[in-house]
Formats: sequence, structure tokens, C-alpha cells
Amino acid sequence: MAFLLLLFIPAGLILAFAFAGHGFGTLGRAGLRRADRRTRLRSLSAVLGAVAIALYTWGLLHVAGAVASAEDGGTDSAPIRSCRTPGWQERTMADMITDYTVNYLPLQFVCETNDGKSYATGAVPGYVNPAVLGLALAAVVARAGAPEAEGRTEKDPAV
Repeated sequence: MAFLLLLFIPAGLILAFAFAGHGFGTLGRAGLRRADRRTRLRSLSAVLGAVAIALYTWGLLHVAGAVASAEDGGTDSAPIRSCRTPGWQERTMADMITDYTVNYLPLQFVCETNDGKSYATGAVPGYVNPAVLGLALAAVVARAGAPEAEGRTEKDPAV
């Protein structure tokens, strides 16, 4: 699980910068005032995608912190520190925290109890998942709204 986080966090940073560079670079080459509707919408789509990826990566950093805290053994490590919610001291032995999982869609750190129940902690800020969904949908709509290039014809491979 920690391996995936170590893979996704740098990948998210690289993708966010790549999408932002593509979006701003395309708009910069054409010029803001001379850019047509297609170029503006495609650039907007890339920048919205970059922000969505960066925000998801921000959430991954929070999950990585919760995982690091959960994996830290030693004094005061039981129950898992990341799973301690208000009132955790009043829990009975029947609902003690036994393990955790990470959900990637929606991004959550989930604690599991020994009676089979589970609950998501507040490890990921509440704005991350809705904002990522909204930005990703806006990027898709902006890209879908960009008209195809006019006058574009397929080249004959025989020529």
C-alpha cells in the first residue's frame, strides 16, 4: 500500500506540471488575443486537468501521512493513531480498531474494527474529493466543447 503512494505522489506531481505546461504553452504559442476558441478550450482543459491532478496529489500526501502514522510502531501506537476519532477511549473491546485500508476513489483513509465495521477518518480534507471531481468534469466538458480543426483532411497514405 505504501508502495502505491510512493509511486502515485511523484507521478501526480509530474503529470500536474506536464498538463499545466501543455495548457499554458499552447496558449502562449498562439497568443492570448489571437487564440481561437478551440485553442482556448483545449488549453483550459489541460489547466483544469492539472489543477485536479495537483489537488488529488495533495490528498495523497495527507493519506501518506496517515499511513506513516499508522505504520509507526512503539509506544502509543495502539490503537492506530490515524484512526483515533473523538470518543475513541470509550470504545469497547468489541469494536476496537484492528486494521486500515486506503481507498483511492474516493480518496480516503479507512479504519476497520474487529466486528467487521469500517469508517473513514478525516485524514483527507473534505474539499479534496468534491473539488477533484468537479475540476475533472470541467476539464472533460471543456475538451468536449473544443471544435475539431476546420479544413483538416486525412492524408492519403498512397501519396
